[in-house]
Amino acid sequence: MQQIIRFIIRYKILLLYVLLLTFAFTLTVQSHSFHKSRFLNSANSFTGGIYQTTNNFTSYFGLGTENQKLLEENKRLHSILFNLKVPEAIELDTTNNTYILTSARVVKNSFSNPRNYITINKGKVDGLKQDMGVITSTGILGIIENTSKHFAIVQSILNTKSNINAKIKNTDRFGSLIWNAKKFNVVQLVDIPRLVPLKIGDTIVTGASSSIFPENIPIGTIKSFDLTTSKSYYSIDVDLFNDMTNIKNVYIINNIDKPEILQLESNLENDQ
Repeated sequence: MQQIIRFIIRYKILLLYVLLLTFAFTLTVQSHSFHKSRFLNSANSFTGGIYQTTNNFTSYFGLGTENQKLLEENKRLHSILFNLKVPEAIELDTTNNTYILTSARVVKNSFSNPRNYITINKGKVDGLKQDMGVITSTGILGIIENTSKHFAIVQSILNTKSNINAKIKNTDRFGSLIWNAKKFNVVQLVDIPRLVPLKIGDTIVTGASSSIFPENIPIGTIKSFDLTTSKSYYSIDVDLFNDMTNIKNVYIINNIDKPEILQLESNLENDQ
């Protein structure tokens, strides 16, 4: 107590000055609306900045959770889109869908080899199987080649073994999507007859003659085209929508009708 008294006596002039300054400042703020408004705005700005900084800090550590929520929502929307039978009527009941989607993340990606593969963090325990299609939010990515318990290997479209049914958007002109191993952002669409009208910038999408991918998934746009040596078909360079050097989140497509389709096709082949 004595120390407090000594402190007050020692700094009585300074303390009196601070007290009078505070009293004068309070009277000024209370008696003038302009000063009051400026004070409140400054206080709100200060506290708002603190809250914003705190929110940014906590949001940073919650990005993983938020990204997962976005993946799940995109998965649901893609599933509805792929199973849409009537464009004008969106059916939100997904219990009888033909296509079921699973979200995953890329853990390894190659794009500079003749045969490139992508490893994702979902596997057999998640229902993944060989020959399931894999896409991103912007386009087609590849097909699952092998699975383990918790991981899967995807054969990238940047693979010389890749061969996917594709077509020119809004037409029934189908061909095969392959890769000549030259550029990581360009693939080739072949077997399109020379009578088909083409122009630079036309969109290429997945075709309907596939039990792996739904029809009309984006692939890319026509960059250039030329006739093959036979002069009967085009060889078309396609600029990919996907940035194959920066793939993170993917979706795996499970066509639940695929086993029935394959069995039917197998029976037909056996009869011939």
